[in-house]
Amino acid sequence: MQIGIGALSRETGIKVPTIRYYEKIGLVPEGDRTAGNQRRYDQADIDRLRFIRHARALGFDLAAIRELLAMSEKPQASCHEADSIAREHLAEVDRRIAQLQALREELGRMISECSHGRICDCKVINVLADHANCLHDQH
Repeated sequence: MQIGIGALSRETGIKVPTIRYYEKIGLVPEGDRTAGNQRRYDQADIDRLRFIRHARALGFDLAAIRELLAMSEKPQASCHEADSIAREHLAEVDRRIAQLQALREELGRMISECSHGRICDCKVINVLADHANCLHDQH
């Protein structure tokens, strides 16, 4: 099966400019050209782009995806490196979650301590105006 880039886009849910970008950076091989100079793609290209899309949805960066794709081309190799990449990514996700939880606590504190009176007494405005009043960075 050979399809054009528009059909590839519809099949994978990845926009045409993004597919072209992935080709430009070497993440996806450029499609074969027809006599009319149109790019053509096959099932392997669809599978590769679906892999990339799923990995991006899980938050992997392009460098990690490049490594994972290279590993996927060696199905009999150890998956230790893939596990390592996933563990590093999980640690980063955990770090970001902790930051977001601290941010949530600080915003909740600002709102709960606000007397809902005048702006001159507003805790939200006071904390934003004076970083020393913010507990977020002190965690």
